Amino acid sequence: MSKKEKGPVPLPTKEQVLEFINNSPTPVGKRELTRAFQIKGAMRNDFRALLKQLQDDGLIDRGRGRKMGMPGALPEVGIIEITEIDLDGELIARPVKLDPDEKSIPRILVLPSRRMGAAPKVGDRVLARLRRIGENEYEAQPIRLLKPGAQKILGMLEQSRHGCILHPTDRRNSKEYFLPEQDLKGCKPGDLALAEPVAGKALGIQAARVVDRVGAFSDPKAFSLIAIYSQGIPHEFSEKVLKETDGLKAAELGKRTDLRDVPLVTIDGADARDFDDAVWAEPDDDPKNEGGWHLLVAIADVSHYVTTDSALDKSALERGNSVYFPDRVVPMLPERLSNDLCSLRPNEDRACLAVHMWISSDGRLLRHKFIRGLMRSAARLTYEQVQKAQDGYADDETAHLLDPIIKPLYGAYKALARNRALRGTLELDIPERKVLLSDDDKVEAIVARDRLDSHKLIEEFMITANVAAAEALEAKKMPVMYRIHESPSLDKLEALRESLAGMGLKLPKGNVIEPQHFNGLFKQVAGTEKSHIVSEIVLRSQAQAVYSPENAGHFGLALQRYAHFTSPIRRYADLLVHRALIRGYRLGDGGLKDEQAATFSEIGEAISLTERRASMAERDVVDRYVTAYLADRIGAEFRGRINGVTHFGLFVTLDETGADGLIPVSSLPFDRYVHDETAHALIGTQTGLTYTLGEKVTVSLSEADTVTGGMVFVMVEGGKIDTAAKKHARRLSPKGKRGGPRGRNKSFKKKPKRR
Repeated sequence: MSKKEKGPVPLPTKEQVLEFINNSPTPVGKRELTRAFQIKGAMRNDFRALLKQLQDDGLIDRGRGRKMGMPGALPEVGIIEITEIDLDGELIARPVKLDPDEKSIPRILVLPSRRMGAAPKVGDRVLARLRRIGENEYEAQPIRLLKPGAQKILGMLEQSRHGCILHPTDRRNSKEYFLPEQDLKGCKPGDLALAEPVAGKALGIQAARVVDRVGAFSDPKAFSLIAIYSQGIPHEFSEKVLKETDGLKAAELGKRTDLRDVPLVTIDGADARDFDDAVWAEPDDDPKNEGGWHLLVAIADVSHYVTTDSALDKSALERGNSVYFPDRVVPMLPERLSNDLCSLRPNEDRACLAVHMWISSDGRLLRHKFIRGLMRSAARLTYEQVQKAQDGYADDETAHLLDPIIKPLYGAYKALARNRALRGTLELDIPERKVLLSDDDKVEAIVARDRLDSHKLIEEFMITANVAAAEALEAKKMPVMYRIHESPSLDKLEALRESLAGMGLKLPKGNVIEPQHFNGLFKQVAGTEKSHIVSEIVLRSQAQAVYSPENAGHFGLALQRYAHFTSPIRRYADLLVHRALIRGYRLGDGGLKDEQAATFSEIGEAISLTERRASMAERDVVDRYVTAYLADRIGAEFRGRINGVTHFGLFVTLDETGADGLIPVSSLPFDRYVHDETAHALIGTQTGLTYTLGEKVTVSLSEADTVTGGMVFVMVEGGKIDTAAKKHARRLSPKGKRGGPRGRNKSFKKKPKRR
């Protein structure tokens, strides 16, 4: 038969139509189907009837726009919610609207999109174009970011009629939620639970339902659990990750440099849980470097065990860093590595990446050499031990180490300290709190961490090794994950100048600000009441230190280049630097791969965020422990200083424990108070009573909420009458009013209204 004589195309079978719809990555419309099967003329009615029969039989669904897909298929465009970030760093989502009878939830991989700017986070909702890539699997191309979905709330359950009341652990959330008995999922009063609000009446307490039980609030480890869940910190290793550690064996000498005869020692805190850096020093025997030193810093060779793209590697990248709490550590790497194979325990062979450094008598780094070695730590020492030995109080362990090891370390440190002073490093004086726990994890004391020369010794050795790593990688033309700290922005500097002017201090004007300008301020106020608060407000003016492949120098350390090399057990950035050094120096397997180097910008952003997350969690847990420690001292009086001034009250830091709390403006002596932002003061418009940043006060503890970790104080003694300030406050007041928020006084009685 000729082409012209060819008969009409037959009507497709149900199987053919279903196969076409099933193989389409997106829902299809009637137009696509009629074109595909060449449906024309009188065939249209029969084809329409066939599609209706498929729909009536439940074999296809018709969604919005009359698009057709297999039952349960997602629409071409829909709203999805980000549910997780997997080990590869990919965003995974689920549809916001699901059929209640749906047995399996589609897995949606969210593709990167430049048009959205910042990447969506877990909990965000996204309008996206969906494309099916497999059975119940889709890709999503984001169109725009929508408002976040239902927020999950962590809180403590309290008994209530027909259910429980949820008290949020976040002090910024003052709401309470009612959870009916049927929505408790087995949780009981006193439990910590993760819940999500449910739609309900606009008036009255909002309802919620339990998503997950976290633990018992009475558990001594509850405070760290709260931080872990609140910040979304991964704290359990998958079976795949743990399985990889099972087959790991300690490295052998092979082609490594044998460092086992060098008496390297580790120096850490008494409560340290891992030891990943060891040090050694001797006078330099080069006559051209009189008074100089030869240093050796050895770091655990994590890259030997954690290879790129392994499950271990993906897990480490997801965590970004270890998180340290008073009662536990959430490690970046499993215990088999962090406490065993990569812990430089004494008298055990350990793989290391080490750097020889030669410094001048004034601490300048002259040259360096990186090697891959096998070492054997001569001793595990503590900061206190080493300092006592140096001060003439050696114990049995340090007596024989004093002359050959400890004294040379201090000799090299003094040279490095001279260089630090010459550079003009920012010398902030911010005391750090340490929570001391008993054997049953109860708080015994809150103390300030010691700042010994032995601490500074290790710090300077590590800084020098980090500088050497950055220099070496630049010389080898290798990618560098820098640790950058940019100088303060012009806006922050101007605000800082205004704050300092209110305290009678001046910061030089000009476009170039250097750390020594701030150090000059610290010297002016040293030994005065202003010392602590000046350090605080200078710290607040500083930029956030971050990781980036683009070098911007390190303002705080006054260094042109800086990279983290010294702690790959607990920081992913250091592992990247190790890999780059291995590749640059051709030190064997485990070097940096091109594919990972190409993503350094994204990795830098990710690990900067995980570092910030860890810092917030660690600070939150310490605050909760301090609150619990003071909870049975309601009514007690404490000395402290005002460390923050706002229109709604004063923030006070206690001298004894470093605890922070709020004095609400409503509890201050009766007046109307104006917040002078420039002078950082609250000023009474009627009395002139003034409370100023940095001022010493005596307060009484009125509330200590162990659920939120928040404390409220009442002013006992503080403030001063300032007539000039009163006039200034009245000028600042809104027109027609005598000030801002009103304080209260027990002797004040409200006048009755006239009838």
